[in-house]
Amino acid sequence: MVGSAVVVVKWKGLKSAMLTSDAKILVVDDSDVIRQTLVSYFEEEGYAVFSAANAEQAEELLAREPFDVVLLDIRLPGKDGLTLTRELRTGSEIGIILVTGRQDELDRIIGLECGADEYVAKPFNPREILARVKNLVRRVQRLRSLETRDAETESIRVGGWNLDAHRRLLLGDDGETVQLTEGEYQLLQVLLQNIGKTMSRDQLMDRLKHRAWDATDRSIDVLVARLRKKLREDASHTQQIVTVHGVGYLLSPASGR
Repeated sequence: MVGSAVVVVKWKGLKSAMLTSDAKILVVDDSDVIRQTLVSYFEEEGYAVFSAANAEQAEELLAREPFDVVLLDIRLPGKDGLTLTRELRTGSEIGIILVTGRQDELDRIIGLECGADEYVAKPFNPREILARVKNLVRRVQRLRSLETRDAETESIRVGGWNLDAHRRLLLGDDGETVQLTEGEYQLLQVLLQNIGKTMSRDQLMDRLKHRAWDATDRSIDVLVARLRKKLREDASHTQQIVTVHGVGYLLSPASGR
């Protein structure tokens, strides 16, 4: 039975629970050892932790629980983690961290293109994953709190779009709407805050991921490519994210008005 293989672990520890509030984490991995190791770490930090051994079990839990972050192994039996990431990102704001093999560089890039926020490679240090989860939970919950405010929605002009900052939506003049992921929205916010100024990949990595950038890390480039695609940067939308070769990116002053 599907339900019998899903492990649910409730948080404990008053001090940690107060720090993380009602944050919920879903661990999806077909390895019993990895699932239990991660569950133990998150449990000690005060999170409500759920786990599943495959995508089908994960979908069952996702349908009934409002998770903040899902930690997702790419190579799951049946439906793989990349497919589930793509499906989740079509209409969900959940934070997604992919777990990959050390040699799966192409899978990591594809995963980021599918909408994942972070990735970690096996073998991993659980404390590193815990740090990334904490950062992502804070970002996801902060954005959700903005969306529930009763304040009037702020609209910012970005190229050929209006940006609904509270709902993270691009609104076209023809009524079209495009949902930004948490990572895409954060990138656009950083570029808007520094409009006309070149931001290095290291600066962007620090602002978005809270860690140093290295030359083998393509996550910023992938995120920029995803945002460009959603902004529909082409001949009809000349205001765009400009690549400053060898340095980083800038948002053209004509883009944000």
